[in-house]
Amino acid sequence: MSNIDLIRTREPLRLRYILLPVLGGLLALYFGYHAIMGGQGLQAYFENEQRIAGLQDQLDTRVATREQLDRHVALLRPESLDRDMLDERARAALGYARPDELTIFRDLR
Repeated sequence: MSNIDLIRTREPLRLRYILLPVLGGLLALYFGYHAIMGGQGLQAYFENEQRIAGLQDQLDTRVATREQLDRHVALLRPESLDRDMLDERARAALGYARPDELTIFRDLR
């Protein structure tokens, strides 16, 4: 009977030597998967970076448009009134032009 006891005591040890690394590997795979594909993972990080880059481009475009409009408004202020700008705005608002003029209207929005 002592041989049977030795065999029984070795079986749980072999299972433990195999089971612990397998469970550890599965746990590492689980956390590795979620580190890459999860809501806070690498894939979400790269998607957010692309979105930020696109929004930054939109912001730069709108800031440039705003600066251009600010320059036009500054030319129409009474202290720095530009006669050419006043003439252009008056013709655009009233729809008048001389017969020998070519008028090109730009949309400033």
